[in-house]
Amino acid sequence: MCVSLAPPQSEACRWARSLWSGEVSSFMDAAPAPVLVDALFGTGLARPLDGTTASHLGRLAAGASVSVAVDLPSGVATDDGSILSPVPDYHLTVTFGALKSAHLLQPAARHMGRVVIADIGVEAQSALRTIGRPSLPAPGADDHKYSRGYVAVIGGEMAGAGRLAAAAALRAGAGYVRLISEDPVANLPHAIVQGSGALSRLQDERVGSVVAGPGLGRNAEAERSLQHALEGGAPLVLDADALFLLAGDLERLHDLGHVPILTPHAGEFERLFPKLGGSKVERARQAAVEARAVILFKGSDTIIAAPDGRAAIAFPASPYLASAGTGDVLAGIVGAMRARGLEAFEAACAGVWLHGRAADMLGPGLIADDLFGVLPAALAECR
Repeated sequence: MCVSLAPPQSEACRWARSLWSGEVSSFMDAAPAPVLVDALFGTGLARPLDGTTASHLGRLAAGASVSVAVDLPSGVATDDGSILSPVPDYHLTVTFGALKSAHLLQPAARHMGRVVIADIGVEAQSALRTIGRPSLPAPGADDHKYSRGYVAVIGGEMAGAGRLAAAAALRAGAGYVRLISEDPVANLPHAIVQGSGALSRLQDERVGSVVAGPGLGRNAEAERSLQHALEGGAPLVLDADALFLLAGDLERLHDLGHVPILTPHAGEFERLFPKLGGSKVERARQAAVEARAVILFKGSDTIIAAPDGRAAIAFPASPYLASAGTGDVLAGIVGAMRARGLEAFEAACAGVWLHGRAADMLGPGLIADDLFGVLPAALAECR
């Protein structure tokens, strides 16, 4: 069954419709001949094109100055974004009513070019939506450092990863950040509180979230730290080494009293959930039920899924985020969103949007440390 990506009132859809009403028509008027319009199959295709048809399509696309796909490029599977037969790269894809999964899921998404939506008067409803800019009001007159969010980051073997997560949480708006580490971590913002032997502080009722995993390690000490986090009672954001330690033992998450957020990349996801099949969206949803957690399944087509069946997909992220440490930064941002009071699913969505927006602002050559400097500007767009 085709799952369409609603809501039509989302920021992405409003942007796409404005393009359809003006920019696309002018784009087509200015397009030099020849123009290829692929309207062979589109939505619902579940089988590959025959070899002759696929060959002709590729030849025509290669010879066109402008290539346009109607709804979806022929050869793309609608529901999971897989490639059923060779698919050319298109300049433009025009779809109708709402986005479909394949418009944003890899590997199909890389062939779409610019995607726009033609409004045909159909109000599409779906439990799957796109991630748009969150609403994050500025602090009020009565706010203080704890009401803005207290984030505790558990450090470990790799001090730099904990530093990245803690600094990201602070720059993402947390009012108080504590980095728990046995050894002092250099080059931290002075506003971040450091200290060893502070795992007992995780039970402080003021703690709004605990970020565990970045640089934690995989030894016995790391396991003890993770257990402290699980027993502390605060909402959890679990990344990297914490996910390694949880593999095969997800029952530890089932009685926490809150919904944790897990942030695996593809390799970590496979280790945690080795038996799940289907599209990336389907696997994320199944994983959320199995772990009783919000799953932030990272990648160029990031998926966020909740145990109640909700799922959201991010527009393709900057490829420059494929760099060491950017996942640690994301964990810290999500921790700040959770600590400010957002529910787990909303906190994960907001964190992904801010992370992606910061990367877009930086562009080529970014490194994880650069993201801190532009997070305030990304936050300012959310007020």
